[in-house]
Amino acid sequence: MVLLSGCGESSESTPRESDAPAASQNSIVDVAIAAGQFSTLVRAVEAAGLTETLEGEGPFTVFAPTDGAFADLPDGTLEALLEDTDALAQILLYHVVPGELRVRDLREESELETAQGGMLQVSDTRQGVEINGKFMLTSDIPARNGIIHVMTSVLVPDA
Repeated sequence: MVLLSGCGESSESTPRESDAPAASQNSIVDVAIAAGQFSTLVRAVEAAGLTETLEGEGPFTVFAPTDGAFADLPDGTLEALLEDTDALAQILLYHVVPGELRVRDLREESELETAQGGMLQVSDTRQGVEINGKFMLTSDIPARNGIIHVMTSVLVPDA
């Protein structure tokens, strides 16, 4: 996942909490596959060798870019990342925070340390919670090993 700040802005700016059940027997990867809007993310996770990690015990909070978020990346970016699996893994891990953080928990935070080691900036605005200035489309999708928040942008770590 190549993440570029400022890419993939969406006109849909009000996040909503998921109507999904409170608990799931499926892993984060399985939930992402079943959702149907994360096929690019799942392909990237597989290419980076992170499937086993995200199917593991966790818990994890994943800020999951949609297929549309990846489509908004500059031409050739995704293809280049799929070939540079080390860089791809670093970008993907920037979307993962150890622990299970629901939107109510995020509202209490200003920064989150990612599994990649970088920091995500969290803002609670009138329109909803923002991660690095990008709104979550849907929040609190449960998985057996964590929580998924749907992002309409790919997040990019600082260089």
